[in-house]
Amino acid sequence: MAEKIGIVLLNLGGPEKPADVEPFLYNLFSDRQIIRLGPKFLQKPIAWMIAHRRAPKSAKAYGQIGGGSPLNRITGEQGEALALSLAEYGNFKVDMAMRYWHPSARETLAKLAGQGIRRLVALTLYPHYSKATTGSSLDDLKQVMAALYPEMELLEIASWPDQPDYIRCLAQTINEGMAAMGDGAQLVYSAHSLPVKFIEEGDPYLKELDKTIRGISGITGLDGKLCFQSRSGPVEWLAPSTPEMLETLAGEGCKKVLMVPISFVSDHVETLYEIDIQYGELAGDLGLELRRTESMNVKPDFIAGLTNLVVEACREKGWIYRQPHIDS
Repeated sequence: MAEKIGIVLLNLGGPEKPADVEPFLYNLFSDRQIIRLGPKFLQKPIAWMIAHRRAPKSAKAYGQIGGGSPLNRITGEQGEALALSLAEYGNFKVDMAMRYWHPSARETLAKLAGQGIRRLVALTLYPHYSKATTGSSLDDLKQVMAALYPEMELLEIASWPDQPDYIRCLAQTINEGMAAMGDGAQLVYSAHSLPVKFIEEGDPYLKELDKTIRGISGITGLDGKLCFQSRSGPVEWLAPSTPEMLETLAGEGCKKVLMVPISFVSDHVETLYEIDIQYGELAGDLGLELRRTESMNVKPDFIAGLTNLVVEACREKGWIYRQPHIDS
């Protein structure tokens, strides 16, 4: 029997019920790597105050999409689909680690170590690398490994903006969406925003977004406009914001918009509430018809892309062969 390889899907996490909202926000704002709240010793007290103040408003947003985030459930479904796809290539165990919710990296590593796993693949579910997303998750995972499981060997898959299956899957959802809307629809890519200073410090997020968009355009032949959602806090963010983009398009006489949540691969609050509800209402007020492409979730082509990422990385590491695995 081949040695078992652990696959850890890295994602943000999200509150699954109303009582989870405040502790989830506290975990998020406690991460000094993505936001610095005063001197280091004040980070957690300030994070608690912000979380306590924002929790009621956030809970209302989650209340409009069922009371909590579906992200953990969908990530679990992605993991199950990936495990089935990987079974023909070797002996894999797929799990997940959520940066700001459960299961945490500490919880997941303890489970995998208990199963005797020594080889680990960290597979980000953020296609485009940023220190605020994949960077923070990988750092957290590696800190736990160094402290508690130094015998584990780690293989990182930190971004995959032009993975062919992923690009084809996105292109298909766009072609389907544009066909449903008819002539005259404007394609708009909405990515999660970042503080401008991150890009100035060398974060590759924008460059990787461009790789994805160019790959899609090569298949669809469509030009899209890029904007950024989910900004918060008194710093300079990437522009234009998604609301600003909608206002500009309406002012130019556009009547129909197909929006692609380009930096997200699963439905969660940013797609189900922010785009579908908030931006949907704004678009209606502006006289725009707004539709969103389907998220990747467990689409077969998307799962095939994740499978190929894992298989190729493990093959290059010498952990498996590329062809389907057959025990002797």
